[in-house]
Amino acid sequence: MTTLTFIFTVVIIILIIAIVALIFLNCGTRQKLKEIDKINKKVKKNISIVREFLKITGEEDSVDEKLKKINELIIETYDIKYSTIVVFDGAEYVIKATNVDSTHHNVLKNLHNEEIFQDSVASATPKYVTIENENEKLPYQKVEFGRAKSAMFFPIYIDNIYIGYWIMESGKMHAFDNLDATVIEVVKDDIVSILQTVSYQSTIETINRVDKFTGLNSEEYLYGEAKKIIDKYETSAVCMFRIANIEEINDTTSRKVGNEIITEVSNIVKDKMPKEYIFVRYMGPKFVIVFSGVEEGSLDEFLLDMKQELEELEIVEDDGEYEYTATPRINFVVSTYYKSTALENLTKKLEEYLDSAPKGENQINYI
Repeated sequence: MTTLTFIFTVVIIILIIAIVALIFLNCGTRQKLKEIDKINKKVKKNISIVREFLKITGEEDSVDEKLKKINELIIETYDIKYSTIVVFDGAEYVIKATNVDSTHHNVLKNLHNEEIFQDSVASATPKYVTIENENEKLPYQKVEFGRAKSAMFFPIYIDNIYIGYWIMESGKMHAFDNLDATVIEVVKDDIVSILQTVSYQSTIETINRVDKFTGLNSEEYLYGEAKKIIDKYETSAVCMFRIANIEEINDTTSRKVGNEIITEVSNIVKDKMPKEYIFVRYMGPKFVIVFSGVEEGSLDEFLLDMKQELEELEIVEDDGEYEYTATPRINFVVSTYYKSTALENLTKKLEEYLDSAPKGENQINYI
């Protein structure tokens, strides 16, 4: 091979390599352009979605109408099977918007009590649940196999107060694996914005309501403002007690005397309670004391003294013919709360213990 032929061959090879490189480069550029175009389309779509939600927020409709429109747009935009918004109305949790059949409403408006979602409510973070095969059902479903196969649960907070939740459900497994978190957060913020209107201000106030008989904060306070105080400590002792014979008092005397017993019991405990501890009326004849930063084993003497004083209380009713004396019997149960865990789970466990205890039981129990 002559020198000229060799040089010519080398040039040809270099040109071939250059052409191949250009082809690959061009393919890569095209791929990148496609990816950029895909991202641009997604951004434009997201902006359009956000605009639609903001448009609903700014309309003159009532709160309920806005929530229904938001819910309808969620279903249409994300091509999901179901969407439900549940809000505390000052007395109970109610469904404000849903496309789920009414036969399932009782389950849907009580999801905050389901164990699977309680950590989500406590930590104010979303919860994603999905089944892995067709023979399973979602943890919160009772008998409705196949209605939904995956779900996203979003707790709703206003001014650090838990007020309800929004849940999206799909008929497909793993339907929310690639959900756009940014847009979803905008949707949740829009729901919060709607609920922050004057119409719902009274609801916020009711959640932190004061019980009219005892002057104590309600159960909801325990899971909101009070929890910030409790979580300053690694552990705290939680004591729930119940006036075990309140039904008997109501039956043998009157409900008025029963209310007086509840009021006086709360007054005695309030007088004995250091300010750094939290004392709330939980529900009916049940009360909760949180001894922040205190070990449960150190409470024996304090609780025994308090129990003795409460059970020495006497309320006398004279109807002109007979004189009745009512004396409360108190049943206590104590356990330990650990920082940043679900306080609702613990109080539910204590409540279940007291509700299942024999009617005559009045002692101090540790579980």
